[in-house]
Amino acid sequence: MEGISGVVLAGGLGRRMGGLDKGLVEFRGRPLIAHVLERLAPQVDEILINANRNADTYARFGHRVIADAVGGYAGPLAGLHAGLRSATRSCVLTVPCDSPFLPLDLAARLARALAARRADLAVAKTGNRPHPVFALVRRAVLPHLEAFLEAGGRKIDAWYATLAAVEVAFDDEVEAFRNLNTPEELAQA
Repeated sequence: MEGISGVVLAGGLGRRMGGLDKGLVEFRGRPLIAHVLERLAPQVDEILINANRNADTYARFGHRVIADAVGGYAGPLAGLHAGLRSATRSCVLTVPCDSPFLPLDLAARLARALAARRADLAVAKTGNRPHPVFALVRRAVLPHLEAFLEAGGRKIDAWYATLAAVEVAFDDEVEAFRNLNTPEELAQA
């Protein structure tokens, strides 16, 4: 089936947030993930929430909750892996649960670049800085990712380097990629 499955990455330990589940941390009166879902939903055909704790709480947002198949809180690649395994569409768009300002045209711009370059994945960047957790990935790369994970790979940018990847400039929306990782960043926002 063509289309895009959105995967909100909320599977981490929230170390920089003092161990709190970042997606459920309040921001402007609502959990961070509520802001992310509001911006992501119009861009994709389905949404999956990748979470390794508080699954019942995340399920209340009305989307399927999926846990990492790779143990030990293995990071964003494990969340992408879970998303690629569970998605029903041909591409998966990943976004972190702590980026409430994500671009409203993220999926469209990444999809255009993915198609134009016939790439395996398209990743957002601002200036010279790629944002590897804001990526559109073809589900066909799942076996490749599984081999990478089985070999012990965990670094998302190291995996991207092994694929036909295209970086998409979002220099007009630099603030959209702001992560609220710490209590200080949350307070400043």
